[in-house]
Formats: sequence, C-alpha cells, structure tokens
Amino acid sequence: MSHVREQLGHHRVSERRACKVLGQARSTQRRRAIIPDDEPVLVNEIIRLATQYGRYGYRTITDLLRNDGWKVNHKRVARLWRREGLKVPYKQPKKRRLWLNDGSCVRLPATHKDHVWSYDFVATRTHDGRPIRMLNIIDEFTRECLSIDVERRMNHKTVIERLAELFVHRGTPEYIRSDNGPEFVAEPLRNWLEKVDVNTAYIEPGSPWENGYIESFNARLRDELLNGEIFETLLEAKVLIERWRVHYNTVRPHSALGGRPPAPETIISRKNFTNKKLNPILT
Repeated sequence: MSHVREQLGHHRVSERRACKVLGQARSTQRRRAIIPDDEPVLVNEIIRLATQYGRYGYRTITDLLRNDGWKVNHKRVARLWRREGLKVPYKQPKKRRLWLNDGSCVRLPATHKDHVWSYDFVATRTHDGRPIRMLNIIDEFTRECLSIDVERRMNHKTVIERLAELFVHRGTPEYIRSDNGPEFVAEPLRNWLEKVDVNTAYIEPGSPWENGYIESFNARLRDELLNGEIFETLLEAKVLIERWRVHYNTVRPHSALGGRPPAPETIISRKNFTNKKLNPILT
C-alpha cells in the first residue's frame, strides 16, 4: 500500500483513496494472513497424495490425511487444493436410479458381514489386444473385495474353484448375488452352491442396478486402474490388479464407512477366519 501511495502522490494519498482506486476493501490492508507452521508440510503431503492417486478428489485426500493422523477438515484441504492448481477429477452426472439410497437391491439388503456376497466379471485387454477377464467378489456389508481372479478365459468351473478357496479360508455367505450370465446360472454351479448351503440371489434380467455394490466396485476398478494402465502381459496385470485390491481394502477411504477403508491392516484378526462347512466343500 505504501508503494501505491508513492505512485499516486508521494504519501499524500489517503488509505481510503488508494483502496478505492485499487478496488480493495480497507480491511485487507490491516489483517495479515496467519499461515500455520504445518502448512508447507501439509501442502507437500496433499501434492504427494494427489500425484499418487490421480483420480481422488480433495474429500478422499482429506480422509487419507485424517487416517494418517492429520487434524484437518475438507475446507482447508479444498483451499490448498485450489491454491496449488490441483484438478478435481471429473464427476460423471448421476443417472436415474431405481434402488434404495444405500445402493442395495430392495429385495435383499445386506445386514451383517458374510450375509450377502456379490460377484461379476470385468473385461479388459493386454497391449497385444488379447482379452483379460476378471472375476470380482465382494462382501456387500463390509465393502471388502474378497478376490479378483485374473485369467484369459473363465467359465463356471473357474467360479467354483475360486469360491471353494474363499469358503475354506473365510467361510460361506448366506447369499451370493449375481446377474444372469451363463457362468453364474450354469447348473453345476447352482447345484454346488446348494450343496454347500449357499443361497443364490439372481437379479432381474436387464436390471444391473439390483447389483449396485459390485457394479460400483467395477466402476472404481476401471476408473482408478484399468483406464490408466497398459498391461504388457497377463502376469503384469495379475500383479498390478492384486496390488490395487490390497490398497482398496486396507488404505483407500470409503465414504459409506465414514472415510475408513473396508479392511484396515491394523484391525485384521485371524480369529475372523473360519472353516465352517468345510466337509461339503471338499466332497
């Protein structure tokens, strides 16, 4: 302001006049911004997380910071986010939905762990154009991704083998939800699930919103990993996809869980793993 006064009349211009010329409020000349001591470190951490997780917005970054011990709110992170010129990922417009607000199928909402699992296939390609299929399995209540199986081809036998491994190490769910794909409605799979006392919950044909949890998970997988990676080989795809699955379960904040990941490493306990109904699975 002193420089402006000098230019306008060698100290003979009042503060009021100088502010009027510049179009500023007089209060801006009296109040100095107080920069917290931790702000430079916080800015560096925000930039690091934004670089590492390019598809995360400032709210998810805020959750990550809180999980790391920072005492910040989303307003402060948003201010620093804008100041540093970081870009919030493009948010797709919401489509009309025909399910409950929590995204669950009206007919069978999950109420506890291992109540309802859901599974579905996702497809992508390696750099040479050859197809890759992923069998994704999640727990709808905890939002945990139990498995992502990656192969060139899959059929109902692959589904049975993968479910058998999960049932042995984790136990069986009460229901398992899926669409009406040929692998899921195959008679051998249905008979096997009945044998191990797992109920099937098939959605109505042409109604993917009834399988909202797994569809949402598939969208996250494609947006945060598949769309930004070029897989040279099947082995590379398996390694990177499994690394993303572990990060999704143990680090990535989930809005429906209050900003916590589905299965943080610090609270995983081997006591939660059971081998119930082991005999029917192995027979």
